[in-house]
Amino acid sequence: MNFTLHLTENCNMDCVYCIHEKHPRRMTEDVLHAACELAFSKGKTAGLCFFGGEPLLEKRLIGIALDHCESLSHQTGKPFQCKMTTNGTLLDRTFLHHAKSVGMTIAMSFDGLAQGISRPYADGSSSLADAERAARLLLEEMPRSYAMMTLAPQAVGQFADSVKYLCDLGFRRITATPAYGKRVQWTEEHLGMLEKELTDISAFYAKCFSEGKAFYFSPFDAKIRQCIRGENPADRCHLGQRQMPVNVDGKIYACTQFIGDEDFCMGDVFGGLDVQKQTAIASRVHVLPEECRECDLRERCTNSCGCLNRLETGDEAEVSPMQCAYEKMLIRIADTMADLLYEKNAEKFRKYFAAP
Repeated sequence: MNFTLHLTENCNMDCVYCIHEKHPRRMTEDVLHAACELAFSKGKTAGLCFFGGEPLLEKRLIGIALDHCESLSHQTGKPFQCKMTTNGTLLDRTFLHHAKSVGMTIAMSFDGLAQGISRPYADGSSSLADAERAARLLLEEMPRSYAMMTLAPQAVGQFADSVKYLCDLGFRRITATPAYGKRVQWTEEHLGMLEKELTDISAFYAKCFSEGKAFYFSPFDAKIRQCIRGENPADRCHLGQRQMPVNVDGKIYACTQFIGDEDFCMGDVFGGLDVQKQTAIASRVHVLPEECRECDLRERCTNSCGCLNRLETGDEAEVSPMQCAYEKMLIRIADTMADLLYEKNAEKFRKYFAAP
């Protein structure tokens, strides 16, 4: 089984879009051990993702978990996989060497040049210099690591330059998503700027692709690959099944955005999963909103993401106007770029995007 462990509710940053309240609560060793053991109790493999708050505030807990999981792996014969999402500012070479020794993958939440606007420290000071230092160290030790961008509306004008900056640092895998939730407010002006920035990024992406310097950029790659392979984004949502979050108190939820909602609590690490409730949550059928049913893009849109919908509208089945506008512009820009890349070199295009 795969769990995302929320080791702490505390963080050393105060990101402008963060929806989580900070608390000093942290996961106990008893909860941590029970979560590790539950991960190995079913399935052919076990996996943990260290999350927060900021998980590196609890390096000791990460070390305990890794040691325990290595022991469980030897005992059970099951392979163990681990990953972490971190803001990176507390990374050091000693931790990275340990992480590499167990095959951990690391994704760094880093907004590029927009970091100074969107991801300040808790005291209000800029984290950009520390983030850049950490990124260079991370890429030196783990060159295939991801940069995870979250786009705040007040920083949208730096989106394209930030993508180029991250590429110049050495990131070849970049994910990006607009910020959602109660702390952000997208306006028509912001959306207009976002379309311009995405268009600029598409030109940069196409140039890199043509020069043999292709990089993974999730907004474009996902839309193009899904289209070519005939995939529906709805098929990627495995609510309550794929990567279940474990809160600091040991309760297990269907998805991170549902933590604290007892309707989506599926047990705890001590008593195990409530399989009946897990099955009921996983089998919930997504009903396409009425306003989406006549849209030609309905099967390429992320309208099925209950977590995202809940963040924006408070209802897992209701798509926000902002998300609708973003999906339409993204698909249009990605398709235009894909057509140009295909015309230039169809074989190279098919090999890159169609391969599993």
